[in-house]
Amino acid sequence: MEPLFDTHAHLDFEDFRPELPDVLSRARAAGVEKIVTIGLAGPKYDPAAAVALAAKEEGIWATVGVHPHDALLGLDYRAPFEAEPKTGFLAEWNAKADRIVGELRGLACDPKVVAIGEAGLDYHYRFAPHAVQKMMLERMIELANETGKPLVIHDREAHEDTYELVKHRLRPGLSGTFHCFSGDADFAKAVLGIGFYISVPGVVTFKNAAVLHGVVRSVPVERILLETDCPYLAPIPHRGRRNEPAFMVETARRVAELKGLSLDDVARMTTLNAMRLFRLGAHGPTAIAYAIRDSLYLNITNRCTLACKFCAKQRDYTVKGHYLRLDDEPSAQEVLALVGPQAGGFREVVFCGFGEPMLRIDLIKEVAAELKKRGVPVRVNTDGLANLVHGRDVTTEFAGLVDVYSVSLNAADAETYARICPSEYGESAYAAVREFILAARRNAHVVATAVALPRLDIQAIRRAAEDELGVEFRVREFNEVG
Repeated sequence: MEPLFDTHAHLDFEDFRPELPDVLSRARAAGVEKIVTIGLAGPKYDPAAAVALAAKEEGIWATVGVHPHDALLGLDYRAPFEAEPKTGFLAEWNAKADRIVGELRGLACDPKVVAIGEAGLDYHYRFAPHAVQKMMLERMIELANETGKPLVIHDREAHEDTYELVKHRLRPGLSGTFHCFSGDADFAKAVLGIGFYISVPGVVTFKNAAVLHGVVRSVPVERILLETDCPYLAPIPHRGRRNEPAFMVETARRVAELKGLSLDDVARMTTLNAMRLFRLGAHGPTAIAYAIRDSLYLNITNRCTLACKFCAKQRDYTVKGHYLRLDDEPSAQEVLALVGPQAGGFREVVFCGFGEPMLRIDLIKEVAAELKKRGVPVRVNTDGLANLVHGRDVTTEFAGLVDVYSVSLNAADAETYARICPSEYGESAYAAVREFILAARRNAHVVATAVALPRLDIQAIRRAAEDELGVEFRVREFNEVG
């Protein structure tokens, strides 16, 4: 299995002290190779202990912060709970907050401290007045602004206040995560809109967690993190026991089910998300043959005929956790060597990557011919401009080699197509795509696709595909935050 990253654990808690080496050993055996342990300043905690643990252990990092439960800083609050703090209390609180934040600032300089927090608001319990919690969250946001490190947010029954403080106080360019996310899909969308990640705990395995299930379905996997929040919130089938990082496999498995992905897909993508958020590495090595779900994809070129406005390549060369930026285009022999005997274990092999594969028709022919000898189904994801580019009907040359073409139709008229998929061919490109679809369907199954861009008439494109061109139609998700 691809390695997992537990982005929120409390390994310095007393629950783990007698057997921490065994806990870490079980985590690594289960595939949880990276962990962030939360360093809290409070009456029962010492953030320095979390930092020391991270410094000692490979694959463990720490945060430093003040939990909203401890926002009173151990001081006596004599005013009514809902009242604004009195002047005397404020002076005492500010003096103590200055000292504690100063200590956290010093700890945050450690290279293994990757974030500030957890910090936030918790209106479920009455451990600290709301006004005092807000003051402490403001202090933690200031610390994140100073250090430039991401923010780990605790938010329970305080969505609106938490969101407003983070949105307006955190400086532009900084991000973070709403840990143990407890909002609905609309709130998740708002959180994504300010650049934050959604962190999913073991609660997602509970049958009664329908709201969280809906959130996971709605949020792009590129914005999801996984966590245990151990020793709390053990997933099924461990519910009722002390949670630990090894159990996070069950959380990942349930997220995979909800997203229609493989466990490996979720592990790979959520780990990459965490690596990026905590600035531990932007991407892995370039992938040429890579798996998503039960398909094997072949990345053979980054060149493209079009400059589509929605193309994720404009922002990033990572797809579902695979880095696809090619320094050099692979040869057919290199591709076949990478495919090797594994191709037979997949439902299909897809020529796709982060470019237009039909710019390399000779390579496709050679590799596809070998795959067909092995009885492996072959699909080509294409922009449908190959006949125009090569000046002939190339679809006849792929008869018996390609089983399925997935063609990006993307519009119901030439003007719209030229606007969202600009190229040197102008409005003539759209007619060429339609002609390619008609030619390709003589020798293969064709699926016309469209990216669900805002304000794009998807039903008109569906009619063009199904009624006018006589092919299957599929809508592709538009991920503007991935």
